[in-house]
Amino acid sequence: MKKIFFAAFLIIAVVLIFIFGLRADLAPGLENFGVTFSRLATADFGLDWKKTYSDILDDLKVRNLRLAAYWTEIEKGQGQYSFADLDWQVAEAEKRGAKIILAIGQRLPRWPECHIPEWAENLPEKERQERLLKVIELIVNRYKSLSAVRYWQVENEPFLATFGHCPPLDKDLLDKELALVRSLDSRPVIVTDSGELNLWLEAAKRADIFGTTMYRIIWSPQIPGGGYFQYPFPSVFYRFKAVLVKYFAGAKDIVGVELQAEPWGPKPIREMLPEERDKSLSLEQFKNNIEYAEAVGFREQYLWGVEWWYWEKLNGRPEFWEYAKTLF
Repeated sequence: MKKIFFAAFLIIAVVLIFIFGLRADLAPGLENFGVTFSRLATADFGLDWKKTYSDILDDLKVRNLRLAAYWTEIEKGQGQYSFADLDWQVAEAEKRGAKIILAIGQRLPRWPECHIPEWAENLPEKERQERLLKVIELIVNRYKSLSAVRYWQVENEPFLATFGHCPPLDKDLLDKELALVRSLDSRPVIVTDSGELNLWLEAAKRADIFGTTMYRIIWSPQIPGGGYFQYPFPSVFYRFKAVLVKYFAGAKDIVGVELQAEPWGPKPIREMLPEERDKSLSLEQFKNNIEYAEAVGFREQYLWGVEWWYWEKLNGRPEFWEYAKTLF
């Protein structure tokens, strides 16, 4: 069935390309790189998160950032708000003229995907949703006057139901979140989806800008033969899907919000030997992933793994960090 589905998908995509052509406005050529930064990831690597963030801005010279406004960090106790860490990240970016995608909601980048405070987990569903909408409102109102914030991202891959520890997707809640953000500010809203596992239509039709992930080599216990798997899709696969969402979801703009630049293996990265880490993300594979993204041609790509490059640099393998310097 999977083979039949994939064959049908390719046939439809080829027909659409012959009829309409690949739209240059959706894949005009890769112009800019950025990174996703997560304070939670720096904690996993045992890093000084402020030093890491400062070096990303000042040594790598990154000027496009995706930051996460984690509900767990902002409202650790019900009605007890603290924006200090996020304020600092946004202020440091603004000092340097960097631009930010600010991701908001309960499902945000980094494991376990959904970041719901413990006090909120056992609330009645309606009350939990009301608390979520309240914190989203506070975040948007707090940062909407700042020029550094370029886009809002509402939730992260909300339609990827098979990954992460999350409540079942509630489309009505997602639509309420989107409507709330748009009622508070006019900046474009990004909605994201898995580049390999979904068709994008549900996410793209809700987005001002659609954001896709892009992974090349993954590990999963469901995969036979050691768990590693390299996606066989050529770069035109993403352009096929761009045609679909252009004509069936009205997509006007696409960016890559999560390009794999970090290992994915059977254990946390810190527990894997270099040889194991290199199975999914060696320096050569890093470069290959960049070339692949360039071939796809979406105008921006936000790399996933900057905290890991920094950790590798501090532990005697600076080549990932040094190569990344050439991209910014």
